[in-house]
Amino acid sequence: MKLLAFTADGLARTGRLEGQQVVGFAGSPDLATVLAEGPPAEEGRWPLSAVTIAAPLPAARLFCIGLNYPKPHPLGGEVKGPAEISYFLKHQEALVPHGAALRPPGVSAQFDYECELAVVIGEPGHRIAESEALAHIGGYTILNDGSVRDWQAHSVTAGKNFWQSGSWGPFVTSADEVADWRKLRLQTRLNGTTVQDSPAGAMFFGLEKIIAYLSTITPLQPGDVIATGSPEGTGATQKPPRFLVSGDRLEFEVSGLGILANTVA
Repeated sequence: MKLLAFTADGLARTGRLEGQQVVGFAGSPDLATVLAEGPPAEEGRWPLSAVTIAAPLPAARLFCIGLNYPKPHPLGGEVKGPAEISYFLKHQEALVPHGAALRPPGVSAQFDYECELAVVIGEPGHRIAESEALAHIGGYTILNDGSVRDWQAHSVTAGKNFWQSGSWGPFVTSADEVADWRKLRLQTRLNGTTVQDSPAGAMFFGLEKIIAYLSTITPLQPGDVIATGSPEGTGATQKPPRFLVSGDRLEFEVSGLGILANTVA
């Protein structure tokens, strides 16, 4: 089941995708509630082309994992399997939905993209064992961890949280549709050219370990989102570096989860 938040007929709604139709949920519950409790009664149908897709989980906490794929480090050097998980937090205001424009930082020319598999917690838990971690996943989505590299060099939080620098969506795909997360494939296309292409299974730290780690620090709640890192091919690691400029078109795809598309304003 592919869940989405959207606007139709001037109202904010939630629903599910059925082919090229969007089926609305009565009462428009937030998607975290739908993942935890199941879909409610249906109310209304619209062609997908007639709705505007919104941010999937506008109240979610956003946990992001860094240095989680073998690749050149975007700030220099090589990423070779860090000893420990590295995580940071992202603000909701740093992300726009599918179809919206990314906002260049204005104070830097080092504006970059990062395609990431993101998991959505469906079952709460504290100090979750790795063996039980996958049972706490309610769904999956795509997140573009927009990064301003020179600011990231002095502060990860600053470089990762410029207003409207990243994106996420378009859907939250329920966990039952993903048989093996390791076989999911991440791709980014920049102006039609593939620049990132990797299986999720190339991660240094898998989903089980990440969920166990974060739940040791804080209880995880339904609707929490965990972005799990980005593979080789970001603009900073190309030779020469190729950062984003106005007019660029980006497509972030994770197999089976859809395509998150954005332009640079």
